[in-house]
Amino acid sequence: MIELGVNIDHIATIRQARRTNEPDPVAAAMLAQLGGADGITVHLREDRRHIQDRDIRVLRETVTVKYNFELSCAAEIVSIAVDCKPQQATLVPERREEVTTEGGLDVTNNPPRVVEAIERLTAIGVDVCLFLDPDTQQIDAAAALGVYAIELHTGQYALATQKSERDYQLKRLQEASAAIVAHKMQLHAGHGLTYHNVGPIAAIPNMRELNIGHSIISRAVLVGMRDAVSEMKRLITTAATR
Repeated sequence: MIELGVNIDHIATIRQARRTNEPDPVAAAMLAQLGGADGITVHLREDRRHIQDRDIRVLRETVTVKYNFELSCAAEIVSIAVDCKPQQATLVPERREEVTTEGGLDVTNNPPRVVEAIERLTAIGVDVCLFLDPDTQQIDAAAALGVYAIELHTGQYALATQKSERDYQLKRLQEASAAIVAHKMQLHAGHGLTYHNVGPIAAIPNMRELNIGHSIISRAVLVGMRDAVSEMKRLITTAATR
C-alpha cells in the first residue's frame, strides 16, 4: 500500500500570518493521523516562514507515525535535523525568494554540501531521501550516493493544463520511477498533487509514498483536517489497487 505523508507547513503559514499560537501544527498532525496519514512532513526553511524550531521539537515528541523532515543542505538546518533525528530526512533545494520549492536537487556532480548532509544523517540512522526532477542522470547520480529513497518532483505534471503536456510529464515520471526501482531505492513523489490529479501518480507501479500538503490543508479549511486527509487517502488507495 502507498503511504500518505501529510505536509502541515501551511497550518504554520496561517499561524505566522498573525504570529500567534493558532492554528497549532501539532494539533493538525494529530488530526491528520486520525484521518489515516501514514506520515507527517514538515519543512524547516532557513527563513522560518512557516514551521519554527519549536514545532520541530514538539512534533518529534508527539507524532506517532513516520516523521519526515524536509530540509535544505544548509549546515545549521542539517544540525537541527541531526539533533531531532527524524525517521526520514528529505533533502530539497531552497531559494529564499521562491514561494514554494521550484525543482529538484542537482546531484550530478556530488555537491559537497549534499554529500556532507547525507553522511551526517545516515551516520545516526536517519533514512535519507532526495527530492529530484524526473531525470535519469540525476537518479543515477543519487544511486551512487547510497540514499534510501528518491521523491520525484511532480510539479511539472501538476502544472500542465493541456492533456498532451500532462501525458508527456506523466510518462517522464513513469520512466524515472522505473529507474529508481531498478536502482533498488524507494520510490516517493510529491509537489502540487491534488484531489484531482493524484490518481495517475498513485497508479505508478512500486510507488511507496506520496507527500501532499497544500491541497489537503486547503480542503481542511472547509471540511476539517481529519476528513480532508481521509478523502485523499481513499483516492490514493483506490488508484493504487485498480
